[in-house]
Amino acid sequence: MATDPLPLALLDLAPITAGQAPRESFEASVAVARAAERSGYRRVWYAEHHNMASIASSATSVLIGYIAAHTDTIRLGAGGIMLPNHSPLVIAEQFGTLATLFPGRIDLGLGRAPGSDQNTMLALRRDPTAADTFPQDVLELQGYLSGRTRVPGVQAVPRAPEIVPLYILGSSLFGAQLAARLGLPYAFASHFAPTHLHRAVEIYRETFQPSDQLAEPYVIAGANVFAAEDHDDAVGQMTVAYRARTRAMISRGAVGRNFTDAEIDAFLASPNGRQLAQMTRYTAVGTPDEVRDYLTDFAASAGADEVIVAHYATEIADRVRSVELTGEAFLKA
Repeated sequence: MATDPLPLALLDLAPITAGQAPRESFEASVAVARAAERSGYRRVWYAEHHNMASIASSATSVLIGYIAAHTDTIRLGAGGIMLPNHSPLVIAEQFGTLATLFPGRIDLGLGRAPGSDQNTMLALRRDPTAADTFPQDVLELQGYLSGRTRVPGVQAVPRAPEIVPLYILGSSLFGAQLAARLGLPYAFASHFAPTHLHRAVEIYRETFQPSDQLAEPYVIAGANVFAAEDHDDAVGQMTVAYRARTRAMISRGAVGRNFTDAEIDAFLASPNGRQLAQMTRYTAVGTPDEVRDYLTDFAASAGADEVIVAHYATEIADRVRSVELTGEAFLKA
């Protein structure tokens, strides 16, 4: 278990806020990554999502390369690549290229969800049964990255001198069992799917089998963060951000419908809304010390060695400051 200070990672969805162009989102991601780098975070990850007007990280490996070119030392990676959307060879080539260009700085987290809706899944040319071969695809990808291919006569070119470390991402017990069986680090998406966090970590630790990559189990757990110098300011940022998040979710398919804050609050108080609100159960909000104490307790409760945090403040200046304040609070401790 991690002790003091708790290692921090950052999850950046490259959000596109209202009235913002995607290019502005990418520049904001650069600012966030630089803030994380100077504030002591261990890594920044970007998630693969498709057909979502509010998220710009669909071409995940391209974005990682762009951020890497504008930072110096921090580790960067995917949190994650939805492997059933791709052939393992293509992902091995992409991340072999990244690790060749930016040695010692690239991670590869893998998930099996589509990262999209059903129609988008079909547009990605994804077979609806592709997730069934996820364990075999992980092994095939691992073979390419290590130079021990499982496909005779096929190599991933370029292959970096060091092996890109793999992480299994999940929000259910399946990912925990797979990560344990393969001896890989496990990252649980408790920042939006908190239900099975504790049981998944328990299963992972109980059944972990050492591998060439990892001798002991290693758990990363997700949480949301709104940090500000003033507690009430942080709460206000959270209220605005979670209203916007809810509005984006329930507006899909309702073209032209603009829900008021009162309507959003009423929905969140309803049974369906409460279910949505529970998705962000693990949220640290307040001053830097309050956020640090919350995340430290959260990691201890979850059995996590590292916490990956998503800073969701709508305004980029607030998001960058939240990243800085949280990192500084842990460094100070």
